[in-house]
Amino acid sequence: MRDGAEPVEPDSEAAPGEESAPDEVSAPDEVSAAGGRSTPGEEGPPGDEGSAVVEFILVGTLLLFLFLGILQVGLILHIRNTLAADAAEGARHAANLGVPAADGGPYAQALIARTIPGRADTVCTGTDVDGPGGTPLVQVTCRVAVPLVLVPLGDGVTITVTGHAVKEQP
Repeated sequence: MRDGAEPVEPDSEAAPGEESAPDEVSAPDEVSAAGGRSTPGEEGPPGDEGSAVVEFILVGTLLLFLFLGILQVGLILHIRNTLAADAAEGARHAANLGVPAADGGPYAQALIARTIPGRADTVCTGTDVDGPGGTPLVQVTCRVAVPLVLVPLGDGVTITVTGHAVKEQP
């Protein structure tokens, strides 16, 4: 340095027309553990770009069928529980004094037609049976074929339920 001259620091901005030297030296592209380049936008060996879309489709399809299967099971259980309640109500109707046991079947069918829309194909029958110790009972048996609408894996499921009631005696 000369006497009386102050040290000159380089300007961070370059004058027009001059190129500025980079302050930091850029490191070469690093290779990630998966084998692909870590810097985006660079051409490199084919990696797993786009695999998220394929995985989403595969997993989404499985989850959709699982969800629809759970809904289908819930629908079948709802229909079974409603059929059981209607068969029991038909048996209670037929257990009244002076009502034949055969009337329990049509009564249960009418209940089912009102409580489960579209289940007019239900077949119910009422009969007299003997319970434990010779107790007279009325038994109403209902059978219906439920189609699998959400997960089409066959013709459907046939559900058979039975309702019992103690027959009134004079």
